[in-house]
Amino acid sequence: MGKVRVPALRRSREPARRGWLRGAPPPLWVRVLPGALVVAVCVATLLSPRPLDIGFLLGAIPPLAGLSYGPLATALLGGATVALLTVPAFSLNDPGDTDLLTIVFVALLSVFVSFVRSHRDAQLDLERTVAEAAQRALVPPLPSRVGPVGCAGLYRAAQRGTLVGGDFFDVRDGPYGVRAVMGDVQGHGLSAVATVASLLGAFREAVLDRPDLESVAARLDRRLVVDSARSRHAELFATAVLLEFSEDAGAVRIVACGQPSPVLLRDGRVTETDIAPWTPLGLGLSDAGPLCGRTVRLRPGDRLFLASDGVWEARNASGAFYPFAARLAALDHEDPAVLAERVWRDLLVHCPEVQDDVTMLVLTPRATDGS
Repeated sequence: MGKVRVPALRRSREPARRGWLRGAPPPLWVRVLPGALVVAVCVATLLSPRPLDIGFLLGAIPPLAGLSYGPLATALLGGATVALLTVPAFSLNDPGDTDLLTIVFVALLSVFVSFVRSHRDAQLDLERTVAEAAQRALVPPLPSRVGPVGCAGLYRAAQRGTLVGGDFFDVRDGPYGVRAVMGDVQGHGLSAVATVASLLGAFREAVLDRPDLESVAARLDRRLVVDSARSRHAELFATAVLLEFSEDAGAVRIVACGQPSPVLLRDGRVTETDIAPWTPLGLGLSDAGPLCGRTVRLRPGDRLFLASDGVWEARNASGAFYPFAARLAALDHEDPAVLAERVWRDLLVHCPEVQDDVTMLVLTPRATDGS
């Protein structure tokens, strides 16, 4: 199936995107500005029939150069500025009585600032690379297919500059079939990353050795209970929905722990699976009675759409919730990745300032390599 290109959003909220005032390389116009200012001053003074009192503009060139360039380029532009003040043909040092020593001092200071900035930027780039590598190791890119199940996911962390927040999902193949999880831990942003890491580790281990889906959920619940006991004031909990596909992906068993159940897309219609949610993880599942899931039969072409609270509970300026289930059929697309992206774009139209982590997971049972 060919991929459909989705136009970029004006406000994409991609974690890696950041303004140049927040550490990104300066835009082209900022880099061109020092040289353009030098040329503009030279042309203006040469074309003017009388001396112009614009020598003060040259004082801005070294600081602008230090903002965009390294120490060497800043020093060259600073030297060019001082040279322009001393060339008699431009007469820049006479009309305004520009203090040449002041310009020299500003140029030297700009070189020093450029040196410090360059080293700081290099250190920040290294730290950012290490942080992104650690986050991607925690939540690696979702494969397009796991066993007989096609997968497409979308993750937007609420905290800018991060790849991981309080939401999590994973799809794993194991001896008991393909299992998937989507969850939302208490809080969001970097403060929730440790809990996310703990839950994902417990899920990946349970996929390999727990014979049924209910016991996988119990393992995650125990993990949070143990983690909470280690800290006197910790009250960790998380909502989650877990899925287990049969060997031929003709059926799926679903366990919901405080998380909205998946939505079933079938023949262009949207059906809510209405799985009775259990208590959230970390509150002690055994105290609420035996955990029980539900098995749903699947047909070829069915898709399961899982969305986090950041989708279900998103509100617009008037306080109205995003009508996720009602909008999904109109946004449907044969490519699951495009479907998730369409929902994200539509969500931003409804609620431009999304405050929570947003996670979507589209699972296509009985997927083939050509789908």
